[in-house]
Amino acid sequence: MRAREFAESVGDAVFERLGRAASQMQEESPLPVDVLESDDEYLVVFDAPGATASDVQVNYVGGAVEVRVDRFREFRDGFEMVFPGRGLKLDGRAELPEDAVVDADEARAELRDNGALYVFLPKGEPEGTEVDVTTPDDADEDEE
Repeated sequence: MRAREFAESVGDAVFERLGRAASQMQEESPLPVDVLESDDEYLVVFDAPGATASDVQVNYVGGAVEVRVDRFREFRDGFEMVFPGRGLKLDGRAELPEDAVVDADEARAELRDNGALYVFLPKGEPEGTEVDVTTPDDADEDEE
């Protein structure tokens, strides 16, 4: 093996290891997230670049939104992987405010073309909150 071939081989190995390290670091870092609140719901926005809807799992657990993205790295004909720097397994978690009460059954998630994952959590009634109960007769009395 010539010195040049050896140097290229070492360079390729170093480059690949750097890529794998970058990928692993990305996988160990939580997804960036914003938590927003309106009168009716919470909106949790995660950055999930390169994900498709089938790659994403969203759960509401213990007052927090948890996201798992399992991306697939496509292979390209005629190209060889030199720097595998994108993490394939990405996680994120967003805690809602302590006093947040949500209707998790009505939650929905949308993955936008720009790679942003929007999780909408409608607000619910706190346990123990009194709710006015009416009957159809009450409605008739109000009309009179």
